[in-house]
Amino acid sequence: MSSEYCREVHLGDIPEWGVHVTDILLSELKQRDPYTFYHCCRVGRSARRLAQAMGLNEYDQFRLEFAGLFHDVGKMGIPLAILNKPTRLSKDEFFLMQSHVKMSALVVGWLGKEHNFFQSLINPILYHHERVDGQGYQKIDQRDIPLESKIISVVDTVDAMLHTRAYRKALDFETIKEELIECSGQQFDKDVVKIYLQAVRFWKDIKIADKEEMIIGKLLPVAA
Repeated sequence: MSSEYCREVHLGDIPEWGVHVTDILLSELKQRDPYTFYHCCRVGRSARRLAQAMGLNEYDQFRLEFAGLFHDVGKMGIPLAILNKPTRLSKDEFFLMQSHVKMSALVVGWLGKEHNFFQSLINPILYHHERVDGQGYQKIDQRDIPLESKIISVVDTVDAMLHTRAYRKALDFETIKEELIECSGQQFDKDVVKIYLQAVRFWKDIKIADKEEMIIGKLLPVAA
């Protein structure tokens, strides 16, 4: 990957060192935990598409692509035995699992010391497990949850349910759709769910890159 893949987008672009560090971090993630790597790529791709459907400008779509890409990078600090545990997590294990959002935010915060673009990714990542009913990881009031986090929350959950894990089998999309509708206004923002369900019918396969993508399509030809 090289800086040529990150073309200028309205307010600026990512410096070459930022692209290089992104490549290194994601290569490490892929080697340690392939599932999370591909999950992050799919979430980044879906977050960009949903941001576009919601009318966000090109720069914010770009940010959502990167926020989705980095949203679970903190799981590199979680033992694989916990990530892949086939049974219910203990209270202590779940507490440790929750820490991945802060670790992910710390990673982009470290990069953000050198460039404002990465600084702008901190809150969308930090709050992507918050709920509009205030019962998320950090019990944040819905008025304080960034729209970007609400977008990532929906596409993150959908992707997780679409793929088999050690603790459960993949669900079909109709079942996932019912879950989204049932949890709308509790776990998820109603407007985000509504627009997602309207837009997803017209999306190409998530394995196929969009020409608007800045980086994911270059990271991996097929985000499978």
